[in-house]
Amino acid sequence: MIARDARAKINLYLRVVGRRDDGYHLLDSLIAFCDLADTITVAPAGDLTLAIDGPLATALASEPTENNLVLRAARALAGRAGIAPKAAIRLTKRIPVAAGLGGGSADAAATLLALVDLWRVAMPQGELFDLAASLGADVPMCLAGRTAQVSGIGERVGPAVALPAIGILLVNPGMPLATPPVFAAYARGGASFSAASLLDQASSDVAALGIELARRGNDLAAAAILLVPAIDEVRTALMATAGCRIAQMSGSGATVFALYDDVSAARTAAEIVARDHPRWWSHAGRLA
Repeated sequence: MIARDARAKINLYLRVVGRRDDGYHLLDSLIAFCDLADTITVAPAGDLTLAIDGPLATALASEPTENNLVLRAARALAGRAGIAPKAAIRLTKRIPVAAGLGGGSADAAATLLALVDLWRVAMPQGELFDLAASLGADVPMCLAGRTAQVSGIGERVGPAVALPAIGILLVNPGMPLATPPVFAAYARGGASFSAASLLDQASSDVAALGIELARRGNDLAAAAILLVPAIDEVRTALMATAGCRIAQMSGSGATVFALYDDVSAARTAAEIVARDHPRWWSHAGRLA
């Protein structure tokens, strides 16, 4: 059996810088990964199966298993490698679904990496990244699994500055928010595109980083808040916690992240948020 973590992706800032002729928006974003992760395990089997468990498995109960991106990734890899797709795959779900944390994309990336090992696929890295991009714009960045500057529709993954040690608190109001409606609401809003603003100088501490991230913001936040007003309530609550350096939406929402000088401060803030808003989902930890 082979196991791979599928870590949650955080958009530390996100700017919409243009739109392609096919309707996809072009992005400038700094992404990082935190210690919250799903787990993918794979083992030899006579056919291809997927079992789902974990604390947030019920969020996928209404989705046909055959449509899960994990199985699509497995079939795509087998097809590219010219082999029969045979594996028993288990997904342990801890990342909220449709939450702006790239959970499905991370699961697909972890599946590719695990099955490359299980099936002993000899594939050039560039070809594996091309395969990842065919599954979704966020899959290549999750395959890389490191802090990165991303561009294009999210499939172009480049080097990023080093980040200081950071405590992070993720909070979701318990409302899934799919990406397409957010981009549609953004387009209806008629906002002009932002200029790319790559973070090309390392910050000395979390406070300085927070200032740079706040200056860049998240261009999708206003559109997401129109669809799920509770996002702004979450952000306001996090900004009020002691030691919060910045609170900003990740990706297309509805999760908001807050950064702190250390994990202890993030966990203290999480306790306060859980006390005041017991129905909200949260995770306190560190950027990986």
